[in-house]
Amino acid sequence: MPKLTRRRVLTLAIGVATAATTLVRAARAEAEIESHGLSAFGDLAYPADFHHFRYVDPTAPKGGTFSQIGPNRQFNQNFLTFNSLNSYILKGDAAQGMELTFATLMARSGDEPDAMYGLAAAKVARSADGLTYRFFLRPEATFHDGSRLTAADVVFSLNLLKEKGHPLITQSLRDFTRAKAGDDGSVIVTFAPNRARDVPLLVAGLPIFSRAYYTTRPFDESTLETPLGSGAYKVGRFEAGRFIEFERVKDWWAADLPVARGQNNFDVVRFEYYRDREVGFEGFTAGSYLFREEFTSRTWATRYDFPAIKDGRVKKDIIADDTPSGAQGWFINTRRAKFADPRLREALCDAFDFEWTNKTIMYGSYDRTVSVFQNSEMMAAGLPDAEQLALLKPFRGRVPDEVFGEPYVPPVSDGSGADRALLRRASQLLKDAGCVVKDGKRVLPNGEAISIEFLIDEPTFEPHHMPFIKNLNVLGIDASLRIVDPVQYRARRDGFDFDITVDRFGFSSTPGDSLRSFFSSQAAALKGSNNLAGMADPAIDALIDVVIAAPTRQALITACRVLDRVIRAGRYWIPHWYKPSHWIAYWDVFGKPAAQPRYFRGIPETWWHDRDKAARIGRAG
Repeated sequence: MPKLTRRRVLTLAIGVATAATTLVRAARAEAEIESHGLSAFGDLAYPADFHHFRYVDPTAPKGGTFSQIGPNRQFNQNFLTFNSLNSYILKGDAAQGMELTFATLMARSGDEPDAMYGLAAAKVARSADGLTYRFFLRPEATFHDGSRLTAADVVFSLNLLKEKGHPLITQSLRDFTRAKAGDDGSVIVTFAPNRARDVPLLVAGLPIFSRAYYTTRPFDESTLETPLGSGAYKVGRFEAGRFIEFERVKDWWAADLPVARGQNNFDVVRFEYYRDREVGFEGFTAGSYLFREEFTSRTWATRYDFPAIKDGRVKKDIIADDTPSGAQGWFINTRRAKFADPRLREALCDAFDFEWTNKTIMYGSYDRTVSVFQNSEMMAAGLPDAEQLALLKPFRGRVPDEVFGEPYVPPVSDGSGADRALLRRASQLLKDAGCVVKDGKRVLPNGEAISIEFLIDEPTFEPHHMPFIKNLNVLGIDASLRIVDPVQYRARRDGFDFDITVDRFGFSSTPGDSLRSFFSSQAAALKGSNNLAGMADPAIDALIDVVIAAPTRQALITACRVLDRVIRAGRYWIPHWYKPSHWIAYWDVFGKPAAQPRYFRGIPETWWHDRDKAARIGRAG
């Protein structure tokens, strides 16, 4: 029998520990489900070895400039101005496009409802219970200063955003419990039991910050200092409130990854800012910027006949929009006592003549919005089927009876601009709510005169308001319009300091935790949330949880239809209009792939500068 020396004992101990570690790793590997991508229901259209997305041209040339008035904003970004380059906090008005400067763990596919594939993370492994995700980072991922992007940076970023990020981020991360570094090359993220289905997707799509950079700078302050990023672009020239340029990183570490091939083709992506849409349009006709998505029907119908259109230097097009159009309308701030009665809110809906507005002001370009999930299979229609009734049954007596019948649809007017039948109906609803006319003024049951201020930040919507305000005046309601500057508007909107304001929101084809920011009781009290109407209904909260927990896509659709019925029954907003397409115009200097992504515009991401076209129209510079 060999003698047990101290060295022998130590060797045996190390051997046992190594074997145990090996067994633990093997057990963990067996329990984990590894994948090159993520989606809410596990369905991925692209295999692990895919070369590029179907809607790009992988041979697209690099170079040139893309310039536009930005059509979208994130978090605290402002359409009309900016005074900060920090777009992930509540404070300040950030520049559009800042997301271009930061890499994320994974990148979305444009032709799938919610699928994501590896960017900074090459792959991901999740536990069988779906509460632990292990992201494996690419060793070549770096920040723009050449420093390596590590697991410590990812952990730092997730914790920072949960603690100090914009309220929309912090609320969405409520089910994210912890992130830790397995080593420099892997991050372990854990979630709470019964987590929202889309939280892992949210985590995978959040920006990754440099921990070293922010050790010497406060994160939660507005600043015009250029941040250190790791994305395809970095901040270039800018003038606060006028324009900002993003310069392509020529040696970007991810340029040849499947999720990036054929994309990020312009050397410069520029966002222009105009306080007035008319001035912005004139800037486009003069060639001050190259691409325009048109949002004003009058302009689209009557103004696109300028010389550059006629001689072919500028092209017009209409491209399909298959995404849920969501809800655009006047949102009624029910935090204010005067709007507490849904009958009063319905009377406001009756006073708006959409048919006249569409015909007279918008050239018949739009259809009426009726649903928060407009232009999707998630919107409610007709009587609830058996599956919807099963979800609704526990709420009988807690929601309006109409929820169990046809969903609410705004009335169709006679198109006169002042439909007498609808105004009589609105007057009766107000009387039923105890709001009578006294000395020519409509008053609340407590005798206070009803006054309504509509709040907007630019004059384009003024013609749409005035006929509506006139009808409200006929009902005895003292209504007015206030136009404020963009910074003041943002502050008042975030602080819910308004009676009624205009907004538009939409959801992905797989809505999840983001619904809380728009409709939940928690969001109603959260400054900066998207719950402009102040919805605070336990039934809505419970149905959001049902949507989030839906085990299949069909169950998700059913739950969304039920949620839609309940929200529409509350009369929280006066629905506007939508169209399932994009109106675009552009100077003919671009090349574009044959296919368009289904779930986003794909511009400028998949387009490129065409030197020959540019030379033909004299814009080769």
